[in-house]
Amino acid sequence: MPDVTNELIYEVLKKLQGDIGGLKMMRSEMRDGFASVRQYLTAIQSDYQLLERRMSSIEADVDRVMRRLEISDGSE
Repeated sequence: MPDVTNELIYEVLKKLQGDIGGLKMMRSEMRDGFASVRQYLTAIQSDYQLLERRMSSIEADVDRVMRRLEISDGSE
C-alpha cells in the first residue's frame, strides 16, 4: 500500500473540489430546467382552464338553441 503523504491527500482533495464544483453546476442547471418545466405546466394549466370555460359557454349556447328549437334528448 503506498504511503499516504500530504501531496497525495492534497491531490485527492483538489480532485474532490473540482468534482463538487461540477456537481454544483449540474444542480444549478437542473434547477433552471425545473423552473422552465414548472412555467410550461402553469401555461398548460391556464390554457386548459380557458378551454374549459369556452366549452362551458358553448354548451350553454347549444342548450339555449336546442330549447328554442324545442329539441330535447329526452333526459329532461
